[in-house]
Amino acid sequence: MRWFVGLCLVLGGVVLATNPGSAGVLDASWTAPTTNTDESPLTDLASYRVYYVTAPTSPCPGSTFVQVASPTTTPPPGQIVSVRLTGLTTGTLYNVAVTAVDTSDSESTCSTVATAAAALELSATPSTLSFGSVTIGTFLEQVFTVQNMRTGTVSGTAFVSAPFTIVSGSAFTLAGSGTTEVTVRFTPTALVTSTTNVNFTADGDSISRSVTGIGALTTLALTVSKTGAGSGTVTSNPAGISCDATCSAAFAIGTMVTLTAAPAAGSTFSGWSGSCTRTGACTVTMSAAQAVTANFSVKVPITFTDDPLVVQTTAVQAVHIVELRTAIASFRALNGLPTFTWTDLTLTPGTSPLQAVHILELRTALSEVYQGLLMAVPTYTDPTIVAGETVSKAAHVQELRDAVRALP
Repeated sequence: MRWFVGLCLVLGGVVLATNPGSAGVLDASWTAPTTNTDESPLTDLASYRVYYVTAPTSPCPGSTFVQVASPTTTPPPGQIVSVRLTGLTTGTLYNVAVTAVDTSDSESTCSTVATAAAALELSATPSTLSFGSVTIGTFLEQVFTVQNMRTGTVSGTAFVSAPFTIVSGSAFTLAGSGTTEVTVRFTPTALVTSTTNVNFTADGDSISRSVTGIGALTTLALTVSKTGAGSGTVTSNPAGISCDATCSAAFAIGTMVTLTAAPAAGSTFSGWSGSCTRTGACTVTMSAAQAVTANFSVKVPITFTDDPLVVQTTAVQAVHIVELRTAIASFRALNGLPTFTWTDLTLTPGTSPLQAVHILELRTALSEVYQGLLMAVPTYTDPTIVAGETVSKAAHVQELRDAVRALP
């Protein structure tokens, strides 16, 4: 058996790594043999085996190699054969050797070992793109600069998953040391932070770069609904809500929105639920989408003994005070006010003497309801009642009854 002459291996175009751990490459080239060891012409060359292993281990013979077909069975003088070893660790030294294999699968001895560091085929800068907060329904674009780190021409593509897309530069061909721009677009569809990798692939090797972005809103929705057997309207300040007609509106983030409920005739507003509670005006801060329900009920007529009281004719009785206490207490409870403490908690009709303090307390308790509803406090006859001096009158009681009935 005649053996091939020894091969001279060269590892070319080496550029030392700038980011170890990325996929690197090595370009290996050698001059094809033309004669056998007995100086006879080589006519049955089939392929080459390129062995490689991390230094300082000897690569040949070994289990890690790539098979490279010979361009011809009879190489002409000076024929250069090249191969690119891919998937290597950038910056790591590799030992490489080559053997020749004939058509009978006979293999030559190993060439001299060549040593070099695996290098990047591509680089992409920056290492990370942050798009920040982007409003849903819009998009933002940013650019990676991709460079061919080798001396030869490389062709590649860029890919990224939604909600990111490659707008331009997805397919590229770069001469040695050439650069191109790859434009990435972020189009958020949800209020979440999205993070993924852009993968740049060329000749079987790839590098990845991180992209991240946050879906955001500049406005948030405030939705009003109405419930109950009664009816009424709800309006907002700033304007936007006018429910019946418009029961949902968008407000800028951070806006304080005040809702006001107005019961229709024959109805009463019985309170809020959802993002507001109790009665009175409802103020919500638009730090998130808000939903509020206005409860309207049918107004139940309030009845009193001796109705109406006749000034200078009807005598004020304990039952008149008790009925007003009961009515005012129900409105205080409805509006989230604490229980009022009355003087002479138990008034016995026909037995308990009536005092100016009883009228004064009714006015105070009722005024707090008006204030909670942001309504003007009623005015009364004898606005200053002096305990032990001011005599309770029918007008005092009738005015309180009218003020109670005026509450929504």
